[in-house]
Amino acid sequence: MRRLTLALTLAALACSTAAVAQTSTLRIGLQDDPDVLDPARARTFVGRIVFASLCDKLVEITPELKIVPQLAQSWAWSDGNKTLTFKLRTDAVYHDGVAIDAASVKANLDRARTLADSNRKSELASVASVEAPDAQTVVVRLTGPDASLLSQLSDRAGMMISPASFDKDPNAKPVCSGPYKFTERVQNDRIVLDKFAKYYDASHYHFDRVVFTPIPDSTVRLNNLRSGDLDIIERVAPSDAQAVKSDANLTWAPVTGLGFQAFTFNLANGARADGPAAKDKRVRQALDLAIDRDVLNQVVGEGLFQPAYQPFPPASFAFDKAAERRGRDVARAKALLKEAGVDRVKLEITFGNNTVMQQVYELIQAMGAEAGFDISLRPVEFAALQSSLARGDFQVGQSGWSGRVDPSGNIHQYASTKGSLNDGKFSNAEADRLLDEARAEPDEAKRRALYTQFLAIMADERPIVYLYYLPYTFGTQKKVNGFVPYPDGLIRLKDVQRAKS
Repeated sequence: MRRLTLALTLAALACSTAAVAQTSTLRIGLQDDPDVLDPARARTFVGRIVFASLCDKLVEITPELKIVPQLAQSWAWSDGNKTLTFKLRTDAVYHDGVAIDAASVKANLDRARTLADSNRKSELASVASVEAPDAQTVVVRLTGPDASLLSQLSDRAGMMISPASFDKDPNAKPVCSGPYKFTERVQNDRIVLDKFAKYYDASHYHFDRVVFTPIPDSTVRLNNLRSGDLDIIERVAPSDAQAVKSDANLTWAPVTGLGFQAFTFNLANGARADGPAAKDKRVRQALDLAIDRDVLNQVVGEGLFQPAYQPFPPASFAFDKAAERRGRDVARAKALLKEAGVDRVKLEITFGNNTVMQQVYELIQAMGAEAGFDISLRPVEFAALQSSLARGDFQVGQSGWSGRVDPSGNIHQYASTKGSLNDGKFSNAEADRLLDEARAEPDEAKRRALYTQFLAIMADERPIVYLYYLPYTFGTQKKVNGFVPYPDGLIRLKDVQRAKS
C-alpha cells in the first residue's frame, strides 16, 4: 500500500508539474515559416512577428501608431532636421549579458547600412554617419531631412543584436535584446524562445517560453487553436472568421492593417526578365485591368479584403482616392494586348503556398484567361519565395507588405532604383526624384502632392499590381488576456497572460 500511495503521489506531482509547465508556455501559430532571424537580412512578415519578442528596437509604436521610447528613452532633432540625437536607457543588456550602449547601437546601424546583403540599406539611405560621443548618446547625421526615419527605426532597421555575434551566424543563433531569447529552431516546424531574466521590463512578460509554429494551411491552423494546441493564431482566413466568432472558447481580434498584397513584374532581374510583360507596359496594364478586386474581396476575402490600387492605405495622408476604381475592363485589356502586338501572353506567377494565396491566384488565373493571359501558377514554400524574388527567379511574383507608419516605408524600398526590395528592378529617374523629395519633405500637404505625382508614374508603368489592403485577423483562446492587435500585424506579448482555470 505504501508503494502504491507513493506511486500515486509521484504521478500526481508529475501531472501538476506538467500542468505548470504547460501554463508557462505560449504557443503561436504562424501562416508561414520566417526566412532568416537576422534583422539586417530578414524580409518576411512572419519574421517580424518573431522579432517582436526577440529583438528590441530604438523606438516602438503604440496601437494608435505614435512613436514611443524603447531602447531609446528620448530623442531630438537639430541642424534643420538633419541630425537626430538619441539618449539610451541605462538598464538594457543583450542576451549575452553585455550592456546595450551607444557604441553597440552605432555598430548595428553601420552594419545595417553597409552589409552586402542587408535589406535595410534603402530604409537607412539618408544616414550619412552615426556617432557615439558617450555611452548613452547616439548621434545620427543625415544627408538631408528624412521624415520617415523614426518610423523605420521602429522596425528591423532599429533592432539591436549583440555586436559579438556579428562574425558568427546571427540566423543560426541570434543574440538579440528583447524580452525573450533564442533557444531553438527546427525549420518549418518551430521556433522556441525562452524568457530573458535580465530584461529591463521582465515583470510585464508572463510566459517562460514562447513557441512559434508555422502552419500554412489556415484550416489546420484554426483546428489547432480550437483543440487547444495553440493559444494565438495570426491571419485567420476570412472563411474561418465566423467559426472563431461563434466558438465560446475563442476570441476574434481583427484590426485594419497598414500593408497590402500585390504582385510585381520581373523587369530587369536576371534571365527570367523576358517576355512581353517585361518589355511592354501595355501588357502589364492589361493584366491589371483584367483583375476585379471586388471579386477577390467577395469570394476570397469574405468582405475583409478592401480593394487596393496603390501602396498607401486609406488611413495614410498619402492615400489618393483618384487612383481607385471599381470592377475590371476586359475589353480595354484585350485592346492593350493588341496594341502591344500580342494575342495571348504566357505568364508564370510565383507565390507563397498557403490557402488564401492559392485561392487569390487561382481567381487571377481565371480572370487573366478571359483577357488573353495564359497564366501558370508556381506555389512555393514562403521562405523559398523570398529567395526566388531576390535572385530574380520569377516572371511575376507575390509581393506582400505588412505596412509602415510613414508612407515612405510602404514604397521607397519597392520602387526606388536602389530599393532593397525592388525585386523586379523597376527604375525610373523621375520616380526616384519624387520618392526622395517626399521622404525629405516635413510638410504633409507637400508630401501628398509629391506622392500623387509618383502614383501617376506607377499607374502608367505598372511595375507592381496592388490587389487589396491587409486586414490582420487574430484568433486567441478565450483564457488569453491582455492581447492587443496592432495595425502593423505584429504580436506583442507585454502584459499578455493566461487566466487561471
